[in-house]
Amino acid sequence: MKGNKATVLSFAEKCKNILASNWQGHLNTIKADAKGSKEDIYTSKVKYILKRGKPYIWVPEKDLHNVNTIIDERGSFSVSNPFAGALAALFRSIQRLPARVALTGDIVPHRDEKSAAEYLKEVILAEQKAISGSSYTVTGVLSSSDVFSTSRSENLKELVEGDETYMIYKFNPRSCIFIEGNGGTHEVDLEDMDASKADRLAPFSAKLIDGINQSEARRRGLMLFCLSYLKANVKDAYMVSIDRKGFDVLGKVPGPVLKDGFGQYQWKEFRFSLKEEARDVEKFCRQLVEMEEEAVKNVSSFSGLG
Repeated sequence: MKGNKATVLSFAEKCKNILASNWQGHLNTIKADAKGSKEDIYTSKVKYILKRGKPYIWVPEKDLHNVNTIIDERGSFSVSNPFAGALAALFRSIQRLPARVALTGDIVPHRDEKSAAEYLKEVILAEQKAISGSSYTVTGVLSSSDVFSTSRSENLKELVEGDETYMIYKFNPRSCIFIEGNGGTHEVDLEDMDASKADRLAPFSAKLIDGINQSEARRRGLMLFCLSYLKANVKDAYMVSIDRKGFDVLGKVPGPVLKDGFGQYQWKEFRFSLKEEARDVEKFCRQLVEMEEEAVKNVSSFSGLG
C-alpha cells in the first residue's frame, strides 16, 4: 500500500489540489510609496478561487496590497493544504507545517469584476448542491466536521453576502514550488501545472479530513488501516491529506529505545492507496468505508491485539 509512481500524484498535481482545496492564502507584495518600490514586504491573508488553473484573489478595498500593486505588480502567494480543528492542534503540538504551494508572479487587476463575481457564485452553489445531494455514506463521514472552519463555500459566501468592498486580482505565476510537510522543496514546471487538473474531490477535502479526524471511531479506523495493511501498530492516527489515488495518515509509533530502556513516541506518515481512483467525494467515502470494514475483518483474525 505504500506510495509509488502509480499510487501518488505528481508534484504539479499536488500543487493543483492544494490550490483547489483551500479558499485562503497569504499574499505578499512589495511595500511602496510615491517614490517607488521599497524592499519591505507586506503580507496579509486573503481569499481566492481557482479559475482555469490561476488564483483570482479578493483583496479588501482598504488593504495596502491595492497601493503596492499600482507601483510594483510583483508578488508571491502561498497556500497550504487545508487543516483545522484536531489536525491543527496536532500540527501545533509537534511543530509541523502542512504541505503548501508557494507561487511568485504578477498580480494583475481583473477588469471584469462582474464575471469573476458570477463565477464565484457558481462555485459556491455547485459545492453546496453537491453536499446537499450526498448519500448517507458521505454525510456519515462529513457529520463530525466543523462546517464553518472547513467548508469552502461557507467561507467564500462572505465575499458575496458581506458588506466589505473588494478589489479582484488575477495572479499570473512565474514560478511554483511545492513544500512538503517536513520542509523538503520541489520546483514545479509551470507547463506541468497548466497540464494538470485538480481532483474533483479537492474542494471538499478540508471537510472530509476534519470529519474523519474529529470522529474517534474514524480515527480508530485509521489505526486499524496501519495495523491491517502496513503491519504498523500505532497508538493514534490522523488523516493529513486526501486525493483521488489515496490518502496520507500521521500515525503515533514507538520511537527508538533510549539508554534507560524507555522510548518516546513519534509521528510517522503512512500512505494508503485506493483500489480505484476516487473521481468524486462519493467514491472516496465509499472506498473508505469498505476499507474500514475490510480492516476490521483482518484485525479480528489477528491474535494478541493490545
